[in-house]
Amino acid sequence: MNYKLHTLSSGLRVLTVPMLNLESATVAVWVKTGSRNEGERVGGISHFLEHMVFKGSKKRPSAKQISGAVDSIGGEFNAATSKDWTSFYIKTSINNIETAFDVLSDMVLDPLLKEEEIEREKGTIIQEIAMYEDTPTAKIGEVFENVIFAGSSLARDTAGTAESVKRIAKNDFLRYRKRHYYPENMLISIAGGVSEIKVLELVKKYFEFAHLGGGFVHPRGVSFVTNVFEPEQTKPQIILKTKKEEQAHFILGFLADGRNYKGRYAQGLLSAILGGSMSSRLWIEVRERRGLAYAVRTSIDRYTDTGYLGTYAGVDPVKVDEAIKVILDELRKITNHQSPITSHELKDFKEFLKGHFALALEETKDVSSFFADQVLFMDEILTPEEIFKKVDSVTLEEVNYEAKRLFIPSRLNLAIIGDYNNEAKFEKLLK
Repeated sequence: MNYKLHTLSSGLRVLTVPMLNLESATVAVWVKTGSRNEGERVGGISHFLEHMVFKGSKKRPSAKQISGAVDSIGGEFNAATSKDWTSFYIKTSINNIETAFDVLSDMVLDPLLKEEEIEREKGTIIQEIAMYEDTPTAKIGEVFENVIFAGSSLARDTAGTAESVKRIAKNDFLRYRKRHYYPENMLISIAGGVSEIKVLELVKKYFEFAHLGGGFVHPRGVSFVTNVFEPEQTKPQIILKTKKEEQAHFILGFLADGRNYKGRYAQGLLSAILGGSMSSRLWIEVRERRGLAYAVRTSIDRYTDTGYLGTYAGVDPVKVDEAIKVILDELRKITNHQSPITSHELKDFKEFLKGHFALALEETKDVSSFFADQVLFMDEILTPEEIFKKVDSVTLEEVNYEAKRLFIPSRLNLAIIGDYNNEAKFEKLLK
């Protein structure tokens, strides 16, 4: 799979991934900013702004006109906000690709940000926040980051709080856009059946920043990663969110490393062996042998400067103690050589990881995201084939080394949502 990366005179980067056998393509606009770049007073503004670009633009003053333009070409469109990026995309047939460029540029570069729409959307977002509060499987990740990244902007919820959302006004959006929505901080990525020449032609036509006047000048001297995370953890940490539920939901995990860490492929294999599939250690031990959880999985989340390896489980509230003990025991068995990672496991999970990764790149929007993430945050851009080679080169010694390096009892973190009100009960389990 090949790609080309261009930088225009404005500083805007353009990533093309030609897949010329396809009749569709995904066009995406990426902005290298998210909730970690916000001030606490306007927490959630990145996500709020993502909503607002759909509410009316210069060419299409209403939400209905924007959605109608996409519907008229049979396209799909959406947006997402994370802690360090915001993205907007349209997927459509290659015959309608110019309309996708037109609509996206209009939305992202020229949103109207009407005050009446801002006030109306506040209610929608506050309802969204409440919905996540009532959905533990979705909320538990944010709760875990509240504890593991305590003291950092990474600890804040992406959507903000009801109080911070209520405070956000039009001028806040204008200031935020001026600070972050400028060419050098943005990327256009296109994957699908469109030639590189055609893409560059359309980018220059629709993402020409000159017509926007002085609103998108590079704000020199501004740091765009606010509050870089510096771990200081010396003892286990717990956060308990009391909520009456039929199940208890928890994440148990450790600090890991950022996106560019050289041992990330070994860490990825370690995570997969622990809880990445139905043949993983924790799935077999926690679910199959002991029946403690319907779902148990281990994954790694990364940011530029840090990351974590965490295991999620949803369990019967009366079995939460046992489930935590079993997971901790499995980790100890690896680090104390009672049951180290084996060469057979490593071989099997290399194939699992490569196969899973290949399946995750079947859609043009996923291919676009895969390369865009690397352009925005990585020291080098690797193709899927190059990543497969990196995975294949990982040794057994490297995986076991990462286990010992990460699974340090004093750096253990636990987040729980359930019908409990006694943190001391769980503190004893982590000692």
